[in-house]
Amino acid sequence: MNSVEPFISAPGFKAKQVYEQIADAIRSGIVSGAFPDGSRLPSERELALRFGVSRPAVREAIGALQNEGYVLTRHGSGTYVTWTPRPDADTGALAAAGLVQASVNADISPTSILDVRMLIEPAIARLAARHKQRDPLAEQYLQQMSDVRDIDDPAQQAAWNTADSMFHRQLAVMTRDALVVKIADEIAKSMDQRLWQRLRDDGIYDHQRIQLYVAEHRLIYEAVVLGDGDAAAFYIEGHLKRVRADIATRD
Repeated sequence: MNSVEPFISAPGFKAKQVYEQIADAIRSGIVSGAFPDGSRLPSERELALRFGVSRPAVREAIGALQNEGYVLTRHGSGTYVTWTPRPDADTGALAAAGLVQASVNADISPTSILDVRMLIEPAIARLAARHKQRDPLAEQYLQQMSDVRDIDDPAQQAAWNTADSMFHRQLAVMTRDALVVKIADEIAKSMDQRLWQRLRDDGIYDHQRIQLYVAEHRLIYEAVVLGDGDAAAFYIEGHLKRVRADIATRD
Protein backbone atom coordinates (compact mmCIF):
# COMPACT_ATOMS: atom_id res chain seq x y z
CA MET A 1 0.00 0.00 0.00
CA ASN A 2 1.28 3.43 -0.85
CA SER A 3 2.14 5.33 2.35
CA VAL A 4 0.23 8.35 1.08
CA GLU A 5 -3.08 6.48 0.65
CA PRO A 6 -4.25 6.64 4.29
CA PHE A 7 -4.21 10.43 4.08
CA ILE A 8 -6.30 10.71 0.91
CA SER A 9 -9.64 10.36 2.69
CA ALA A 10 -8.64 12.48 5.69
CA PRO A 11 -10.62 15.70 6.29
CA GLY A 12 -9.11 18.72 4.55
CA PHE A 13 -7.30 21.38 6.50
CA LYS A 14 -9.14 24.65 7.10
CA ALA A 15 -7.15 27.84 7.33
CA LYS A 16 -8.17 29.90 10.34
CA GLN A 17 -9.46 33.40 9.80
CA VAL A 18 -7.58 36.24 11.48
CA TYR A 19 -10.30 36.87 14.06
CA GLU A 20 -10.27 33.17 15.03
CA GLN A 21 -6.54 33.33 15.75
CA ILE A 22 -7.00 36.42 17.91
CA ALA A 23 -9.92 34.79 19.75
CA ASP A 24 -7.78 31.69 20.32
CA ALA A 25 -5.05 33.78 21.96
CA ILE A 26 -7.45 35.71 24.20
CA ARG A 27 -9.41 32.56 25.09
CA SER A 28 -6.20 30.81 26.10
CA GLY A 29 -5.32 33.81 28.28
CA ILE A 30 -8.70 33.63 29.98
CA VAL A 31 -8.53 29.89 30.57
CA SER A 32 -4.94 30.08 31.88
CA GLY A 33 -5.88 32.84 34.32
CA ALA A 34 -3.86 35.59 32.63
CA PHE A 35 -7.22 37.38 32.28
CA PRO A 36 -9.11 36.37 35.47
CA ASP A 37 -12.88 36.44 35.89
CA GLY A 38 -14.14 40.02 36.26
CA SER A 39 -11.00 41.64 34.85
CA ARG A 40 -11.16 44.16 32.02
CA LEU A 41 -9.50 43.20 28.77
CA PRO A 42 -7.14 45.68 27.11
CA SER A 43 -8.94 48.02 24.71
CA GLU A 44 -9.51 47.02 21.11
CA ARG A 45 -6.83 49.51 20.07
CA GLU A 46 -4.32 47.99 22.51
CA LEU A 47 -5.12 44.45 21.40
CA ALA A 48 -4.79 45.43 17.74
CA LEU A 49 -1.32 46.84 18.43
CA ARG A 50 -0.35 43.81 20.51
CA PHE A 51 -1.36 41.31 17.81
CA GLY A 52 -0.39 43.47 14.83
CA VAL A 53 -3.86 43.27 13.29
CA SER A 54 -6.71 45.62 12.39
CA ARG A 55 -9.24 46.79 14.97
CA PRO A 56 -12.15 45.24 13.03
CA ALA A 57 -10.45 41.83 13.38
CA VAL A 58 -10.18 42.38 17.14
CA ARG A 59 -13.83 43.46 17.26
CA GLU A 60 -14.79 40.22 15.53
CA ALA A 61 -12.71 38.18 17.98
CA ILE A 62 -14.35 39.92 20.95
CA GLY A 63 -17.78 39.29 19.40
CA ALA A 64 -16.99 35.60 19.00
CA LEU A 65 -15.86 35.36 22.62
CA GLN A 66 -19.07 37.09 23.72
CA ASN A 67 -21.08 34.48 21.86
CA GLU A 68 -19.08 31.74 23.60
CA GLY A 69 -19.69 33.26 27.05
CA TYR A 70 -16.09 34.20 27.83
CA VAL A 71 -16.52 37.98 27.91
CA LEU A 72 -19.15 40.71 28.13
CA THR A 73 -18.86 44.14 26.50
CA ARG A 74 -20.44 47.12 28.24
CA HIS A 75 -21.00 50.21 26.10
CA GLY A 76 -18.70 53.01 27.20
CA SER A 77 -16.90 50.84 29.75
CA GLY A 78 -15.02 48.04 28.01
CA THR A 79 -14.93 44.26 27.75
CA TYR A 80 -14.85 42.12 30.89
CA VAL A 81 -14.07 38.46 31.47
CA THR A 82 -17.15 36.49 32.55
CA TRP A 83 -15.69 32.98 32.67
CA THR A 84 -13.88 31.09 35.40
CA PRO A 85 -12.84 27.41 35.54
CA ARG A 86 -13.72 25.00 38.33
CA PRO A 87 -10.98 24.82 41.00
CA ASP A 88 -10.07 21.27 39.94
CA ALA A 89 -10.22 21.95 36.19
CA ASP A 90 -7.34 21.10 33.86
CA THR A 91 -6.84 24.48 32.21
CA GLY A 92 -4.66 22.99 29.48
CA ALA A 93 -7.38 20.53 28.50
CA LEU A 94 -10.03 23.26 28.70
CA ALA A 95 -8.00 25.52 26.41
CA ALA A 96 -7.46 22.71 23.89
CA ALA A 97 -11.16 21.79 23.92
CA GLY A 98 -12.13 25.43 23.48
CA LEU A 99 -9.82 25.85 20.49
CA VAL A 100 -11.20 22.73 18.78
CA GLN A 101 -14.84 23.64 19.42
CA ALA A 102 -14.36 27.23 18.25
CA SER A 103 -12.62 26.07 15.07
CA VAL A 104 -15.44 23.67 14.22
CA ASN A 105 -18.16 26.27 14.77
CA ALA A 106 -16.36 29.34 13.39
CA ASP A 107 -18.55 31.84 11.56
CA ILE A 108 -17.50 33.72 8.45
CA SER A 109 -15.74 36.98 9.25
CA PRO A 110 -18.23 39.90 9.07
CA THR A 111 -15.50 41.92 7.35
CA SER A 112 -15.34 39.26 4.63
CA ILE A 113 -19.12 39.26 4.36
CA LEU A 114 -19.10 43.02 3.85
CA ASP A 115 -16.32 42.78 1.26
CA VAL A 116 -18.42 40.34 -0.77
CA ARG A 117 -21.58 42.37 -0.31
CA MET A 118 -19.78 45.49 -1.53
CA LEU A 119 -18.84 43.65 -4.72
CA ILE A 120 -22.20 42.04 -5.38
CA GLU A 121 -25.04 44.17 -4.03
CA PRO A 122 -24.43 47.33 -6.10
CA ALA A 123 -24.57 45.09 -9.20
CA ILE A 124 -27.81 43.53 -7.93
CA ALA A 125 -29.31 46.99 -7.46
CA ARG A 126 -28.38 47.94 -11.03
CA LEU A 127 -29.96 44.76 -12.42
CA ALA A 128 -33.13 45.25 -10.39
CA ALA A 129 -33.41 48.86 -11.57
CA ARG A 130 -33.72 47.70 -15.20
CA HIS A 131 -37.29 46.54 -14.50
CA LYS A 132 -38.52 49.77 -12.84
CA GLN A 133 -41.21 47.99 -10.84
CA ARG A 134 -42.44 48.27 -7.27
CA ASP A 135 -42.34 45.16 -5.12
CA PRO A 136 -44.92 44.53 -2.34
CA LEU A 137 -42.60 42.29 -0.31
CA ALA A 138 -39.72 44.78 -0.39
CA GLU A 139 -42.14 47.48 0.77
CA GLN A 140 -43.39 45.19 3.54
CA TYR A 141 -39.84 44.69 4.81
CA LEU A 142 -39.23 48.45 4.70
CA GLN A 143 -42.35 48.99 6.81
CA GLN A 144 -41.29 46.31 9.30
CA MET A 145 -37.95 48.06 9.76
CA SER A 146 -39.66 51.42 10.13
CA ASP A 147 -41.98 50.01 12.83
CA VAL A 148 -39.07 49.15 15.14
CA ARG A 149 -39.07 51.55 18.09
CA ASP A 150 -37.06 49.75 20.78
CA ILE A 151 -34.03 47.94 19.39
CA ASP A 152 -33.24 46.66 22.91
CA ASP A 153 -36.45 44.63 22.90
CA PRO A 154 -35.53 41.09 21.76
CA ALA A 155 -38.69 40.69 19.66
CA GLN A 156 -38.20 43.99 17.84
CA GLN A 157 -34.51 43.27 17.39
CA ALA A 158 -35.35 39.92 15.79
CA ALA A 159 -37.97 41.61 13.58
CA TRP A 160 -35.38 44.17 12.46
CA ASN A 161 -32.77 41.53 11.70
CA THR A 162 -35.19 39.48 9.61
CA ALA A 163 -36.60 42.45 7.69
CA ASP A 164 -33.12 43.85 7.00
CA SER A 165 -31.80 40.57 5.63
CA MET A 166 -34.93 39.82 3.61
CA PHE A 167 -35.06 43.31 2.10
CA HIS A 168 -31.60 42.86 0.62
CA ARG A 169 -32.56 39.40 -0.64
CA GLN A 170 -35.73 40.82 -2.20
CA LEU A 171 -33.65 43.22 -4.25
CA ALA A 172 -32.12 40.11 -5.82
CA VAL A 173 -35.60 38.70 -6.49
CA MET A 174 -36.41 41.97 -8.25
CA THR A 175 -33.66 41.22 -10.79
CA ARG A 176 -35.73 38.22 -12.00
CA ASP A 177 -32.53 36.22 -12.28
CA ALA A 178 -32.53 32.83 -10.52
CA LEU A 179 -28.73 32.67 -10.22
CA VAL A 180 -28.59 36.12 -8.62
CA VAL A 181 -31.21 34.98 -6.10
CA LYS A 182 -29.10 31.90 -5.24
CA ILE A 183 -26.10 34.14 -4.61
CA ALA A 184 -28.25 36.42 -2.43
CA ASP A 185 -29.46 33.38 -0.48
CA GLU A 186 -25.86 32.53 0.42
CA ILE A 187 -25.27 36.10 1.58
CA ALA A 188 -28.48 35.96 3.66
CA LYS A 189 -27.26 32.73 5.30
CA SER A 190 -24.01 34.39 6.30
CA MET A 191 -26.02 37.24 7.86
CA ASP A 192 -27.91 34.67 9.96
CA GLN A 193 -24.69 33.63 11.67
CA ARG A 194 -24.32 34.62 15.31
CA LEU A 195 -21.12 36.64 14.88
CA TRP A 196 -22.61 38.86 12.18
CA GLN A 197 -25.72 39.42 14.30
CA ARG A 198 -23.66 40.11 17.43
CA LEU A 199 -21.58 42.83 15.79
CA ARG A 200 -24.54 44.34 13.97
CA ASP A 201 -26.65 44.44 17.13
CA ASP A 202 -23.77 46.01 19.07
CA GLY A 203 -23.30 48.62 16.35
CA ILE A 204 -26.97 49.51 15.82
CA TYR A 205 -28.23 50.13 19.32
CA ASP A 206 -30.43 53.25 19.33
CA HIS A 207 -33.62 54.45 17.66
CA GLN A 208 -31.96 57.26 15.70
CA ARG A 209 -29.54 54.81 14.11
CA ILE A 210 -32.42 52.54 13.15
CA GLN A 211 -34.26 55.39 11.44
CA LEU A 212 -31.12 56.39 9.55
CA TYR A 213 -30.82 52.82 8.25
CA VAL A 214 -34.49 52.84 7.26
CA ALA A 215 -33.96 56.06 5.29
CA GLU A 216 -30.98 54.52 3.49
CA HIS A 217 -32.98 51.42 2.57
CA ARG A 218 -35.80 53.60 1.21
CA LEU A 219 -33.35 55.56 -0.96
CA ILE A 220 -32.05 52.31 -2.42
CA TYR A 221 -35.55 51.00 -3.10
CA GLU A 222 -36.89 54.21 -4.68
CA ALA A 223 -33.86 54.46 -6.98
CA VAL A 224 -34.48 50.86 -8.11
CA VAL A 225 -38.17 51.57 -8.73
CA LEU A 226 -37.32 54.70 -10.72
CA GLY A 227 -34.92 52.69 -12.84
CA ASP A 228 -31.87 54.69 -11.77
CA GLY A 229 -29.31 51.91 -11.44
CA ASP A 230 -26.36 54.22 -10.81
CA ALA A 231 -28.16 55.95 -7.92
CA ALA A 232 -29.28 52.61 -6.47
CA ALA A 233 -25.70 51.30 -6.58
CA PHE A 234 -24.40 54.54 -5.05
CA TYR A 235 -26.89 54.42 -2.18
CA ILE A 236 -26.22 50.77 -1.41
CA GLU A 237 -22.46 51.36 -1.39
CA GLY A 238 -22.95 54.23 1.05
CA HIS A 239 -25.19 52.09 3.23
CA LEU A 240 -22.68 49.23 3.37
CA LYS A 241 -19.87 51.65 4.23
CA ARG A 242 -21.96 52.88 7.16
CA VAL A 243 -22.61 49.31 8.30
CA ARG A 244 -18.87 48.60 8.12
CA ALA A 245 -18.09 51.69 10.24
CA ASP A 246 -20.75 50.84 12.81
CA ILE A 247 -19.70 47.24 13.39
CA ALA A 248 -15.93 47.68 13.04
CA THR A 249 -15.00 49.15 16.43
CA ARG A 250 -16.56 49.86 19.78
CA ASP A 251 -14.05 51.60 22.13
